[in-house]
Amino acid sequence: MKISVQAIGLTPHEPLESHVDKKVSKLNTFYDKLQECKVFLKVENNSEKANKTTELILVVPGDDIVVKKTSTSFEESLDLCVDAAKKLLIKKKELA
Repeated sequence: MKISVQAIGLTPHEPLESHVDKKVSKLNTFYDKLQECKVFLKVENNSEKANKTTELILVVPGDDIVVKKTSTSFEESLDLCVDAAKKLLIKKKELA
């Protein structure tokens, strides 16, 4: 599976990039037809503390799976995205 990370309005540091790789690569174990995962990291322009948004686009046969979560840190929002994506991939595998 190909993993691409795009950070909008910031430069991701090395620990964040390795966290993304580690978490996203685990998704392959839940659905073997996963072709690509696009990760978008963005800081929202608002006054709230929870302004770090992570969006995952999982390219799979049929409809792509899109998950978007906002939290106080990119690591936390990524973890929430991966958890949601994991449930969706398991459901997709059961329906296949």
